[in-house]
Amino acid sequence: MKYGYARVSTAVQELEVQLVTLEAEGCERIFREKYTGAKTNRPEFTELLAHLEKGDTLVATKLDRLARNTEEGIKVIRELFEKGIKVHILNLGLLEDTPTGRFFLQTLLAVAELERSMIIERMAEGKAIAMLRDDYVAGRPPKFSKKQIDHALAMLNDHSYTMVEEMTGISKSTLVRAARKARAAE
Repeated sequence: MKYGYARVSTAVQELEVQLVTLEAEGCERIFREKYTGAKTNRPEFTELLAHLEKGDTLVATKLDRLARNTEEGIKVIRELFEKGIKVHILNLGLLEDTPTGRFFLQTLLAVAELERSMIIERMAEGKAIAMLRDDYVAGRPPKFSKKQIDHALAMLNDHSYTMVEEMTGISKSTLVRAARKARAAE
C-alpha cells in the first residue's frame, strides 16, 4: 500500500499543496498534521509508522517533512528500511537501502539540519537587533488600544464584567488584568 505523509510546522500554514501532490502520486491513505518537526512525538506520524508493513511505500513531498535533524531522520528511515518499507521523497526520488543511498540520505539530512539551525540563528540575531530599538515591545501587539481598555474599565462602574465584555468585545480576563494593573499603578 502507498501511504502519504503531509506536515506543516504551524497552525497557520496550509497542507493543501502537499495533499494535492500526494494524491496525484497515488497515495491510498494520507496522514496529515500541523505539528512542528522539532518534536519527535508527532501523533499522526506515530500512527502512520504503526500502519506501515513490509512492501508498503511511504511518500512525502520533502525529506524535512519526516524529520528535522540528521539523527532522527537516519533513525526513522533506517527503521523503515529494516521493515522492508520503501521511502519515496518526491523532490529526491526513491531512497534506497544501499551504501550510496544511505550516504545521500545522511548528506541531505545534514544540509536540512544546517539550514534550520541557520534560520534559528538569523531569527535570534534579528530579535537582538530589534531589542536595541527604543520602540521595541516584546510579544504580540495588544489587541485593544489603551483608550479602548480605559473606556471599558470606566464602564465597569455601571456594568458587570459580562456586560462590558458583550458591549466591547474585550474579554473578562483582559478586563480583570487591566483593572488589577490600574489599581497597582495608583
